[in-house]
Amino acid sequence: MSGKKHAKDKTRAEDEAWKSAGPTPNETLPVQTFNEYQCTGNAETDFPALCALLNVKDIPAVIAKFPASSASQTEGSDTDNQLQTSDASFCSKPCLKLELESKDRARSMKVSGWRVNEQIFRALQKMLPSMNQLLSLGFWQAGLTDRMVVALMNTIPLCSSLRVVALEGNVLPQQGYHLLLSEDSVLTHLSLRNNRIGVEGARLIGSALSTARSANKNLLSLNLAFNCIGDAGAAHIAQGLRLNRTLLFLSLCNNQIGDAGAAHLAAVLGEFALTHDEIVERRKLLLERAQAALVKDEPLQTLAGSTTSLGGNKGETRGTPKKKEATRKDEKVAANKDNQKPNKKTTDTRAPQPRGGKAGGKEKQHPEEDRSNTSLNEAELVDSVNPLLDPSVHPRDGQLFMPGNTTLTSLNLAGNRITEKSLPLFLVSLEMQGEGGGLLRLCLQRNIFPPGNEFYVKIKELMAPLDPIEKNNSEEEGLGE
Repeated sequence: MSGKKHAKDKTRAEDEAWKSAGPTPNETLPVQTFNEYQCTGNAETDFPALCALLNVKDIPAVIAKFPASSASQTEGSDTDNQLQTSDASFCSKPCLKLELESKDRARSMKVSGWRVNEQIFRALQKMLPSMNQLLSLGFWQAGLTDRMVVALMNTIPLCSSLRVVALEGNVLPQQGYHLLLSEDSVLTHLSLRNNRIGVEGARLIGSALSTARSANKNLLSLNLAFNCIGDAGAAHIAQGLRLNRTLLFLSLCNNQIGDAGAAHLAAVLGEFALTHDEIVERRKLLLERAQAALVKDEPLQTLAGSTTSLGGNKGETRGTPKKKEATRKDEKVAANKDNQKPNKKTTDTRAPQPRGGKAGGKEKQHPEEDRSNTSLNEAELVDSVNPLLDPSVHPRDGQLFMPGNTTLTSLNLAGNRITEKSLPLFLVSLEMQGEGGGLLRLCLQRNIFPPGNEFYVKIKELMAPLDPIEKNNSEEEGLGE
């Protein structure tokens, strides 16, 4: 008996020693908490594990598939019908839908038609930064809240590849959609369809697109279709387009926009007068640019002054401050050129900035520019970034005018309440844009005017050679003949 007791004591001592020593190098302790979990980047593994750690009941399945091959997509309408049918069954139960880039890496993730609670959203939020090949994220009728959108806004910068977000059918009481297109947002494509966005939401989105002091510089396309923006909201969106020089595609179809809202949108496409706030900001920018150029020149002038002092030539020493004073006067003239009449020849030599953001012509404006190529390049960079410093800004009739938004290439206003009253306004703005860029596609179908209206016919004739879709259709018809 004593031998058996000794053996049990020995076994117990060995167990205690193993516990105190911890796991061997080839063993790991099981994760005990949500915060301890290290995501692998594989959603099929991470999502159920994270949900389990949060004690989620009925964890949604993760269903992954590779995108349809290009060969299957060219087989015809039957393939499209099959895809639609599979998608319908795919979303019949709550699931996380993944489109794979490789065996265990997703390039697209979508939640469709089921409510995401706080726990599930926490799991998604923790998982997203590890999915380094994820390009697109979509929530369709997922019941997201304002708090979740704020969390999503904070998570997106941590995702190395995520640039496309679709937030559709999610009504937010506080209308916080604008948080996704803030000045420092990295998103390039954003869809906010069917969210009941009203006037206040449109105001916030317009301010996010641009103000006199800030502008979104990454977003290329914005889909606001099937909302409740109306005339007042359209005016706010138009305000945001004044100084935004990044957005290429904008859809405002089916938004109850009438002639009042259409007038604001048409006006921003053509030449328009600067507001008081914009003029103040422009003068501030001009002053900052002049001061920056002066700072660049000061070391050279100081060095010249110290050399003449060593030589003992009093005349040269006294001449240096006069030279600085002359330089300041020249730059003051440049900063206050708002109040002078424009020189047409000078304006013609520097055309408005093209869509690509390249600087305009390099005609010499001031003698100081010869002294520092660096100052010139920095000034041109500022010009290309901020449209308030566009060299084509000019005074007329007591106001300052600047070219309209020629960066936007596609504007969809189909399915609204626009009448024939607004058509001449769009025609004038389109003709004003000329060959310096501007709209390539303007959709005005399903509005309240006859298709045979003379102004609508002229608009279609003007846009037909520019519209890439129309051009492709005409080319295909020509090949068919």
